[in-house]
Amino acid sequence: MSSLPSQMKAITINGNTAKVSTIPVPKVRPTYLLAKVDSIALNPTDWKHISNKIAAPGGISGCDFSGTVVEVGSDVSKNLKPGDRIAATTHGANFSQPEDGCFAEYAVAKADLVVKLPDGLKMEAAATFPLGVSTVGQGLFQQALEMEVPEKGTGGEGKSVLIYGGSTATGSLGIQFAKLAGYKVLTTCSPHNNDFVKSLGAEAVYNYKDADCGKQIRKDTNDSLKLAWDTVGIDGAGQICADALSSDGTGAKYGFIVNGVEFPRKDVESSKLTFMYTIFNDAFMKGGRDMAASKEDFDFAKMFFELTEKLLAEGKLKTHPEQVGGGGLEGALKGMKEMQEGKVSGKKLVYRVAETPKDSQASVEL
Repeated sequence: MSSLPSQMKAITINGNTAKVSTIPVPKVRPTYLLAKVDSIALNPTDWKHISNKIAAPGGISGCDFSGTVVEVGSDVSKNLKPGDRIAATTHGANFSQPEDGCFAEYAVAKADLVVKLPDGLKMEAAATFPLGVSTVGQGLFQQALEMEVPEKGTGGEGKSVLIYGGSTATGSLGIQFAKLAGYKVLTTCSPHNNDFVKSLGAEAVYNYKDADCGKQIRKDTNDSLKLAWDTVGIDGAGQICADALSSDGTGAKYGFIVNGVEFPRKDVESSKLTFMYTIFNDAFMKGGRDMAASKEDFDFAKMFFELTEKLLAEGKLKTHPEQVGGGGLEGALKGMKEMQEGKVSGKKLVYRVAETPKDSQASVEL
């Protein structure tokens, strides 16, 4: 512990501006661990937190990282020790706990939810999956669609699910988990990603730009599809899912991960927006709304991350393709701007924190 610095570089937020700052290294709380961050990965929520001005002043940005354990809190049940290679998701831009982001040289993470990494998995690749895994767990299995969890229960044999946006970072994980649970997976993407989603286990792929996309899916499934999960939520996604689902809405479910989506069918269950930040079992405020701690969501996430750790170790789960950029935290600022401008597709932007310029004070307005 004597070698641990008192200060670190981090991306901090003020209003709709993010910048590389020098701040104190966070202290370990009882159910958390402290990690030295190796690589970070960008998610849409990162730039949206900043653009929408919902972070605490000076709060740390970022939700996905890989790194090495430095210190473990006193109330952690998972078997962890300093030096373990891990990947984790954190509550970046947390208004209620501003130090919880991971776009920094050191990060605190809910220890029972981290994934210990197999030796063959590179840090850059490992940073891409944790937030996506938590979203898949809630959306497909725990809350929205309530599908059979892989290796639990009877499985999804004989059942089909449409995953809208299969080439997205979340969609690509969703395809794999649904396939592992025994479901037949249908998906949408741009034609140039067809081979990619098929390699993950999708059995049928549709071009979301085709005017009759949803109707074709309904035809090909003999008007029997009952499950649709929307990882995009814009550009007509809801309508395509509505057209694809069975004309008999009995037992049909539509899940989504983007706020503000209005599903065009009233005969389909579609009210369960999943909200990843509830997995940490900590109360928080988001956009002026108070959210209670949820032990139920934490317990499910703990089980699902343990399953993820097992599947990774067995080589049954592939991480989303990463695009490693230069400049460390400074590069991540540029990457968030590119995401906001819609310039990123099919790849997860990843940055090595150690490559941050020593005297960087870079900033970006989003």
